[in-house]
Amino acid sequence: MPVDSAPPTDEALLRGHGLQVTTQRLAVLRAVADAPHGTTDDIGVLVRAEIGTVSRQAVYDALAVLTDRGILRRIQPAGSPARYETRVGDNHHHLICRDCNRMVDVDCAVGETPCLTAADDSGYEIDEAEVTFWGRCPGCTAAATGNERDEHAEHHANEEDQRV
Repeated sequence: MPVDSAPPTDEALLRGHGLQVTTQRLAVLRAVADAPHGTTDDIGVLVRAEIGTVSRQAVYDALAVLTDRGILRRIQPAGSPARYETRVGDNHHHLICRDCNRMVDVDCAVGETPCLTAADDSGYEIDEAEVTFWGRCPGCTAAATGNERDEHAEHHANEEDQRV
């Protein structure tokens, strides 16, 4: 008999983690999937666009429970609000543009989890390494050098369109 490799539905995912299926939780899951690395505010805008009125607290609560259960991953780079993604279960890292704050995933540099080895583990059993790379995205680099300013403006307009 063939093995079903289709990912579980959002409803099955919630139930599989012992959670009640609610409209808010489903909308939050879809919003994070549609806007990876979105902030709570970004996610709230998408949720309200989908289901109408929902309090900021309801969005916070849904994000908290989905993160606590391992359905979502919460990332909080230095100087940035918390961001959320559906990519869990691996030890990937992130690259952030210093100018526009765009964030992208970066696979582990070498090996398996935790994919980096501490020089001195101080007796800890290390199971995860969190690395954030900082730099400038191609659009911001072009703008900083004075080249293709129109392309840079279009780049950021497209980024905003993808977030909302």
